[in-house]
Amino acid sequence: MAAIVSVRPLTADDLSSQQQWPGTPLSRMEALAVLQTLNANLLSNASATLTLDRWCEAHRLAPPGSKIVAKHVQGHDKPANVHIRKLLHVGPNEPIVYRHVRLACGDRILSEADNWYVPARLTAEMNEVLNTTDISFGRAVRSLNFTRTNLTARLLWSPLPEGWDMSAELPVSSSGPLIPPPFLLEHHAVLKLQDGTPFSAVVESYTNNVLDFPAPLLYPQ
Repeated sequence: MAAIVSVRPLTADDLSSQQQWPGTPLSRMEALAVLQTLNANLLSNASATLTLDRWCEAHRLAPPGSKIVAKHVQGHDKPANVHIRKLLHVGPNEPIVYRHVRLACGDRILSEADNWYVPARLTAEMNEVLNTTDISFGRAVRSLNFTRTNLTARLLWSPLPEGWDMSAELPVSSSGPLIPPPFLLEHHAVLKLQDGTPFSAVVESYTNNVLDFPAPLLYPQ
């Protein structure tokens, strides 16, 4: 399926991560395994927010008890186009709200998300908290028991070259750290009510801060 919309890329200065992965072949394999684990977790759960809550806690990316919060990004309004309206099953005059946020775990931004949603398909209370607070979308609408239809899931960066599993040629060890680009994963999805009615279309881009913890030391590096 065609991409919903391109996401404005962050620069390295926008992110707070200090990478802790050495530039060795083993570390690259570990990074790929961790990244694919996160990808699988996100694809198998309806709420990216709750998945990131668990990821944040498990990898100690913030003080204990921290929850994902949505930091609004102003000045990047993207009105719903024909494709978005088709995904949400609404006509040209149906109101659609656009919300652009960065989901943060403590002081680390884990993802940047574009979200178009149909306010008429949410409760008045949900619309109020979405309009007036930094609550994440998934947490605000959790009581809907919504489902998620994934449209695309794309690995934006791989620490190993394509075809590495069929070749003995792996990147040579480096004395410096392994430094991923700002974004590592991109997901496009539609959230639906229990009866199958779509109410939200999202583009989620996951930052290199999802790897901002010490590399596993399975063997000497």
